[in-house]
Amino acid sequence: MNRWIEEHAKQLSKPTKLGSYSQEDCVFLLKNISTSLEEMSSAQREQAIQQGVHYSETLPSEQLPTDQYMRLFHDVLTETAEPIARYIGIVAEMILKERGKEVILVSLVRAGTPVGVLIKRYIKEKYQLDVPHYSISIIRGKGIDENALCHIIHQHQSANLQFVDGWTGKGVINDVLKKACIAFEQRYHVSISPDLAVLADPSHSVRLFGTREDFLIPSACLNSTISGLTSRSVLREDLIGPYDFHGVKYYENWQSHDVSNMFVDHITSYFPSLSINSEKLKGNEEILNLGMKEVQEIKETFDIEDINRVKPGVGETTRVLLRRVPWKILVKSKSDPRLKHVIALAKEKQVPIEEYPYMSYTCCGLIKNVKGDVQ
Repeated sequence: MNRWIEEHAKQLSKPTKLGSYSQEDCVFLLKNISTSLEEMSSAQREQAIQQGVHYSETLPSEQLPTDQYMRLFHDVLTETAEPIARYIGIVAEMILKERGKEVILVSLVRAGTPVGVLIKRYIKEKYQLDVPHYSISIIRGKGIDENALCHIIHQHQSANLQFVDGWTGKGVINDVLKKACIAFEQRYHVSISPDLAVLADPSHSVRLFGTREDFLIPSACLNSTISGLTSRSVLREDLIGPYDFHGVKYYENWQSHDVSNMFVDHITSYFPSLSINSEKLKGNEEILNLGMKEVQEIKETFDIEDINRVKPGVGETTRVLLRRVPWKILVKSKSDPRLKHVIALAKEKQVPIEEYPYMSYTCCGLIKNVKGDVQ
């Protein structure tokens, strides 16, 4: 490849088996820090974040979902499995059209991981191609895991990478990815395309997508138990050395509750019957960046100081309810059947729901201002 990559790759920590996916489906390039970092309650963590602690330096306390909530998850999976399979097929065909058969899939932990596994499975089912798939960390405000990128490029002697995520919210991760790829090229003299491929692009901020509908992806309903039993990624100097990958907690003791493989197996079962005409697919649809425009309007309407406390879209709203401290949930329509799980979570946590029809998203989560609260 080049001497900068070669020299750096030799010093990197060796990848270890991590997560509940098979190595054939996904290789996590992450450091297991399960015994090194205690989780914080949502309230403690939210206050720390709003007082200046970077979100990647702490982990929210994860709880196993209730039986009632899991029944809701399975209902959503039954309702959406077939369209999700089709959307996976569409974005997979776009990727092959754009990158060719030598593509290396690189999903972004955590939301991108199940989608990356599904895209890999589709390509194998349809074309009998076993493309590599890695899952790595990217962090707003800190960038991408360059050690992971160096390992992949060194391993395959190729920089033909395709980044994969679950969905777009405001479209912020696109900017993080673009800046990260520029910084990587300056440091290692290797150019990587920052294009992101997603299952759902409600913010109209990427070219490669399965759909632009803001719909509920079942993998957004849960945390680690649908993401290979991994936490969100952590980057802290006292835990992650200069030649380590970014860190995660591995919830190995929750294997009996894990639905990661069940989820991808269920979606994959629809692939053989799919018929997608790749010639009619267009990956260059207009980029409107609707997300940021609407978020700015919501920020001003509700007098919110920090734009990072506005989380649009079903996926981001669910994240707010699962691991942040919600202030209120905006919904385009309370009668929207796609929002059953959002409404159930909001009621469980006693979070007010307000109809707000002036957005293209089905819902939006607003994080509570706890900066001055005493915990």
